[in-house]
Amino acid sequence: MPVSGEAAQAAPRDATVLHALDGGVSWITLNRPEAMNAVTWDQRERIIALLADASADPDVRAVVLTATGRGFCAGADLRGAPAQARERVPGDVSRTIRLGAQRLIAAVLDCEKPVIAAVNGAAAGIGAHLAFACDLVLAADTAKFIEVFVRRGLVPDGGGAYLLPRLVGPQRAKELMFFGDALTAADAERMGLVNRTVPCGELEALTKEWAGRLSSGPTRALALTKQLVNASLDGDRAAAFAAEAAAQEINMTTRDANEGVASFVERRPPTYEGR
Repeated sequence: MPVSGEAAQAAPRDATVLHALDGGVSWITLNRPEAMNAVTWDQRERIIALLADASADPDVRAVVLTATGRGFCAGADLRGAPAQARERVPGDVSRTIRLGAQRLIAAVLDCEKPVIAAVNGAAAGIGAHLAFACDLVLAADTAKFIEVFVRRGLVPDGGGAYLLPRLVGPQRAKELMFFGDALTAADAERMGLVNRTVPCGELEALTKEWAGRLSSGPTRALALTKQLVNASLDGDRAAAFAAEAAAQEINMTTRDANEGVASFVERRPPTYEGR
């Protein structure tokens, strides 16, 4: 997808992750098409930082994660990791996962703005989990999703065993993770992993449409709704009801909530400011 402005002027060290702010939408674009956008250590840190910036910036109302070329993200590129200074000891792998793949997925889940994945091609391993962590997933009909870990004799990381059962149930999650078969975008949509599948040439337009709708919405209400939904399967009903009441209490202090009520009373379309 084309990016402009800031992205066109990006410094060389940031060239593998393009960034542009357009109409309240933060566009984050993986840009290593020659490697099918396998994500490096530097790219991961850049994405995490941009998501944190989006949370803190009131001018950012929505986020899009996408990529250039034929692939969305082919997983982790271990060749881009910092060199290990000593022999590996017990605890190193666990620490690497916590501070690496899990931090990346948590950054998406915890972002205070709605995040759309625009999946333009293959999403494998951590690339698939990066898409599944997003609030909304749009996919080109040429995209595919692959739980590639079993093919390498590995346990899924990056929150896959947390995300997939919540999205498709434990049996479907095990099928995907046990066999590692490529899942087409159409099948992913039927299973509930993708919101919409469109022809490749229509992905950009649909992404812009959805991002535009989100960026004109009540941003704080969306953030609180995201938190409630993400936490809903981790606690009991009492905890969920308490969180809902607290979210309503917080949201009613925002300008957008007052505008939403006023516009209803006055029978006019609301104008939300994201505050």
